Amino acid sequence: MNVLFDLDGTLTDPREGILACFKHALEKLQVAAPTDRELERFIGPPLRESFLTLCGSNDKGIIEQAVWLYRERFATKGMFENRIYSGIADALARFQQARVQLFVVTSKARLFAEPIVEHFGLRRFFLSVHGSELDDSYADKSELIAKVLRSESLTPDETVMIGDRAHDVIGAKANGVVSVGALWGFGSREELVSAGAERLCEVPNKLVDTVCFGRAGVS
Repeated sequence: MNVLFDLDGTLTDPREGILACFKHALEKLQVAAPTDRELERFIGPPLRESFLTLCGSNDKGIIEQAVWLYRERFATKGMFENRIYSGIADALARFQQARVQLFVVTSKARLFAEPIVEHFGLRRFFLSVHGSELDDSYADKSELIAKVLRSESLTPDETVMIGDRAHDVIGAKANGVVSVGALWGFGSREELVSAGAERLCEVPNKLVDTVCFGRAGVS
């Protein structure tokens, strides 16, 4: 079996750093930032897609400047304002003991995803880390999962995608991969169910049973 893990909102809680970086970019652009609760819904989706909404503009120059400002802070500080969710390391160890192949598959730029996974001591669990490129190539989860299946020679019906947002579920379904919604992240139960999540998991310490033995529904 192969298990693909989203990063933000699934393996780690990046709320502090991501919100600070969004605010940094918006402040520099003199755009009013929404409340923290409203900003949370932009944790997970591709960055340029989020700034289209946050900046209220389709101007490519403005969006690119916003992304640059965000990454300016993220690269030096924001990516480490982060924490591993309780129970994740134990779940990964159990998967590993069961000889499940594990991969990180995130819309976050691979340039940032790799050092984050390394910094928080999770790299030892994963065969590889996959993310988007800085130009947003493979930021779409459907395209990214398809690329991972090809490059890692994975069979879709032997693969599971675990993530906390609709993008993860939609990407999994587009590739014939089973989707498990992580309810401890930033996507609501309603979001995940509406996207078509085949299974839901309440907490990390139930992940192994949900993936390996669970039936469609809530574990």
